[in-house]
Order: sequence, then structure tokens, then C-alpha cells
Amino acid sequence: MKKMIASMLLCTGLMAFAQQGEQQDGQREGMKDLTPEQIATLQTKKMILALDLSTAQQEEIQKLNLAEAKFHQGKREARKEVTEKGTAEKRSTADRYERINERLDNAIVRKGKMKEILTEAQFEKWEKMHQQEGHHRYGKRHEKKGHRARGK
Repeated sequence: MKKMIASMLLCTGLMAFAQQGEQQDGQREGMKDLTPEQIATLQTKKMILALDLSTAQQEEIQKLNLAEAKFHQGKREARKEVTEKGTAEKRSTADRYERINERLDNAIVRKGKMKEILTEAQFEKWEKMHQQEGHHRYGKRHEKKGHRARGK
């Protein structure tokens, strides 16, 4: 009887976990169909609601989000071409390093621009929102799992 209850609980947990993944995939799929302009507008509106942006800030954030959306669309199209050609070989360490380095450089630039556009309080709130969304791979979530820097 105990084994049957334990197996039922395990199955229920696995089903809930699988459904959560499907929902997240569905959200990502919905964004793929949008144009960069639509994505930028939606992101800007979310920020307006969360940070109470002024009109001037809204315009600057819209430009920044649009540039980023166009950049990401170009990257997606390039990856799609490689995949369709069937030439998707295993990436070398140097390629992975370049890709990660470019992503981090872009994040640094975006953070600097956000710091210029937003007030200090808005910027702090934006950083907290950004971390909660999981954008910082090496943030608090990983520290809890034991991935801390050496020597601490």
C-alpha cells in the first residue's frame, strides 16, 4: 500500500513538472512569431508598468528594446539557416567562448544604457526584476546550489 501511494505521488509530481515545461515552451513559441517591433513594444510596456517610466524614458527604452529585438532576430535567423543546411556541427570551445563573451558584452552595454536612462531607484528595481527572471546565470540561484566562487 505504501509503495503504491509513493509511486502515485511520484507520478503526480512528474506530470506537474512536465506540464510546467510545456507552458514555458508555449510562451517562448508565442514570442517567436512576433516582429521585433512588437516584442520591443511589449517589453517596453511591461517596464512602464513595473518602473513607472516618464515619457522620455519610455522613448529611450523603446529604442533600446527595438535594437535588442532586431539583434536577437538576426541571431535566430542565422541559427535557423545553419540548422536547415544540416551543417550544425558540434561547436568548438573557441566558438562557445566567443558566443558567451559576446552575450556578456551585450549585457554589460545594456546595463550601462539602462543605468543612464533610469533613475537610481528605478535601476535598482530593474536589476531585481532582471535577476528574478533568471537572466543572470551566475546570480543567487546558482549560489544556493553550491556553485560558489572558490575561496569563500
